[in-house]
Parts: sequence; structure tokens; C-alpha cells
Amino acid sequence: MSDRLTGIEVFVLAVRRGGLSAAARELGLSPTMASRHLDMLEQRLGATLLHRTTRRLSLTEAGTNFLAKAERILEELSEAEAEASSRSVTAEGVLRVSAPAAFGLAHLAPLFAGFVERHPRINIDLGLDDRYVDLLQERWDMAIRIGHMKDSSLIAKKLVPVSLVICAAPHYLALHGTPKTTGDLKDHACLSYTLSQRVAAETWAFGKNADIRVPVKGPFLANNGLALIEAAKAGMGLVLGPRFLADEALARGSLHEITLELPLPDIGSIHAVTHPARLPAAKTRAFIDYLAKELSPMAGRW
Repeated sequence: MSDRLTGIEVFVLAVRRGGLSAAARELGLSPTMASRHLDMLEQRLGATLLHRTTRRLSLTEAGTNFLAKAERILEELSEAEAEASSRSVTAEGVLRVSAPAAFGLAHLAPLFAGFVERHPRINIDLGLDDRYVDLLQERWDMAIRIGHMKDSSLIAKKLVPVSLVICAAPHYLALHGTPKTTGDLKDHACLSYTLSQRVAAETWAFGKNADIRVPVKGPFLANNGLALIEAAKAGMGLVLGPRFLADEALARGSLHEITLELPLPDIGSIHAVTHPARLPAAKTRAFIDYLAKELSPMAGRW
């Protein structure tokens, strides 16, 4: 059975990584052994799954049909093993978590006290970084990712959907008026995020798919969403950002929500992400379960 599963792992990773050598490295096999496992899998199935040349791999029709089933087999096995591990093994050790800076500061860091109280044998190593870290190479146990998950090589658990909001301080709106349309933005100070993967800092995106671009200008740019929220609260201008960063200020009235004629983009959800090449340890499973429970009340609010 182990050889059959290894063959499936080699096949899936070869497709994901674009080559047998990369799959072999990730599984700790020699390229020759990885090729042998793939050959044995194809012999058992009686079908060629991959066209292999010295430069590239390509899926055959049989390989395309088998890929989804193979991925599901590995995912279900990983989930079963992880569930058994989380129930039978003590959650302990250093838990290394990577998260976006603003979300990590505003909402993740405050949750660790309750988690460690429940699991006193776990220590936390939190890394705050808005770039996409490589979980395997940088040795993170898990990461928090916000958006629509596109990397199928990772295992992601959706925690809570999130949305965008435009808001400004009441005293700013009293001085400059409240914009009603995207065309009104040209007459306002717009505070912008400089690390957006969608648009340049001098542009705000509208429409569900972010396909409508509106040029904006303002006195303040930042690479951190919390800094923009604080600037907006101080009356510097309008801010467009995740509702989870503005929700407290909106609830207190230090920021007012602004609705324009065009919808804001759909930005997806907050996910807990782990790497499929590593069985999530009990400490990781425990924290993901804890996060899901703690963040569930935010569904519909964020």
C-alpha cells in the first residue's frame, strides 16, 4: 500500500511542481526512485498519466482524469491522519505562524493568550509580513492568507469571509462633504495602500471583479492598513480597506461608512493555510480549530 500511495504522491507533486526532480526533492526520494514509483503506478492503472521529456511534463487525458481523484485521495488521507494525530497526540512545541501585518496586529495577536491558556505546552512564534511566505522552505507551520485561494498546492481552511469598506472621519466629511459617486472622489483626499496586488496606489478598484479603475489622489500613502485607518480617523481623508480593520472605529463612530454607486470588489475570505507535504501537527490543528471557533462570530460582520 505504501508504494501505491508514494506513486500517487509522486504523480500529484510532479504535476504541481512541473517536474519529477522537484517532486522527488519534496518527498526525499532520488529522481530515479521517483520515476520508478510513477512507472509502477502507470503499470497498475494500465494507462500513461504523463508525457515525459527532458524539458517538461504534460498530462495525458488519462492523467487529467486521474489527477482530481488522486488529489482527493491524498487530501482525505491527510485529514484522517491529522484528525487522529490531534486526538491522540499532545499539542505541544513551538507553533510558527505567519500572518499579514495589519490583521495579525489587530485580530490575531489578541487571540493567542486564550489559546496558550488552553494549551500551555505550546509556545508561539508569530511572523507578521504582507508577502506570501514559502511555508516549507521558511519552516512555518501555517500561514493566514486573505483573499481568493489560487495556489492549489496548499491546503486551506476557510475561516471567515471578509469585505471592503470606504470610510472617513465625521469631521472630515463635515468639512469636505460626503461623496455620492466614484466621480466625486476626484474632489477628495484618498488615502491609499501601496502593496495592493490589484491596482497601483493612485487607483481604487470597483466592481465585484475589481475591473473598474478610478484614479485617486491624496496626502498619505502607506504599506500598512492600520496606519491608513489611523490617518483616516485623524481626518486626513477617505480610506478604502478591509472592514475587519475599520469595524471597531465604525462601531464607535470615529469613522463613518460611505456608499457609492458602484460595488466594491469581492476580496474573498480569511484562510488558515498549511503545506500538503507535511502532516499538520497536533499543535497546528489545535490552533486552526481555535481560530475557526473564535472568528466564526465575525461572519457577516467583516
